[in-house]
Amino acid sequence: MDHSDDDILLERQAEQPQVAVLRLNRPTVLNALRHDTVRRLTALLDELAADEDVRVVVLTGAGRGFCAGWDLRSTLTDAAGEPLQHEPGVTDYIRGQELFAGMVKRLRGLDKVVIAAVNGVAVGAGFAMTLAADVRLASRSASFHIGAVRIGLTAGECGISYHLPRLIGASRAFELMLTGRPLDAAEAERAGLVSALVDDADLMPRALTLAQQVLANSPYATRHTKQLMWANLAAPNLEAALEVENRAQVLALMTEDFREASAAFVEKRAPRYVGR
Repeated sequence: MDHSDDDILLERQAEQPQVAVLRLNRPTVLNALRHDTVRRLTALLDELAADEDVRVVVLTGAGRGFCAGWDLRSTLTDAAGEPLQHEPGVTDYIRGQELFAGMVKRLRGLDKVVIAAVNGVAVGAGFAMTLAADVRLASRSASFHIGAVRIGLTAGECGISYHLPRLIGASRAFELMLTGRPLDAAEAERAGLVSALVDDADLMPRALTLAQQVLANSPYATRHTKQLMWANLAAPNLEAALEVENRAQVLALMTEDFREASAAFVEKRAPRYVGR
């Protein structure tokens, strides 16, 4: 069953009801983002956050691009989402910046596993969305760009300066952000930014296979593993990291799904999780 609203498709597959595919759908402009597109995507992320049946979200783009970032040709909007009727000023630009940043924050904050299936160029806010995902897969035609620094803006937008050094190391992140040079798919794999590099035609099948592998584990296990991983990327010390791990692990021991997994292991069968 597909629900489309112009710029974005939300796809739910009968064979994988716990997986939702969010597909950016402006292929003629490499899925560049307008303000109204960002608002719709944010609303869909809120909808998915409230859907307890969904455990994995796959984010990808239609056509030959993942997301070309902000559509510079699009019309700026006001707080109500209406086109501006005046020359934009600082207040208007900060509102737009916060709109884009809020979308990335929503994506990063989902308690679902987020897989970015990067099928072409990922630029600016599009690159930021891939960084906010938990896992990145890339087609061989994919490339990652921090375009803003090359047009007189800073390379830090939508969380790039937070996420990128944590994922590939500060030295490499500095070099990419200061030069604005593109990072192709092969280098992204070598840098550890993407976990797999696949042929273009195999990208979505690989993403859905990965989603199925995640679903083979209990809902508690995957949700709390995601939470503690992100928390401990910013942990101030080992003691703080251990505290988060200890709490999550002890709570896991109390779940019905842990008892089921233990029994299934002894009985040499697949566990039947119930989410409790």
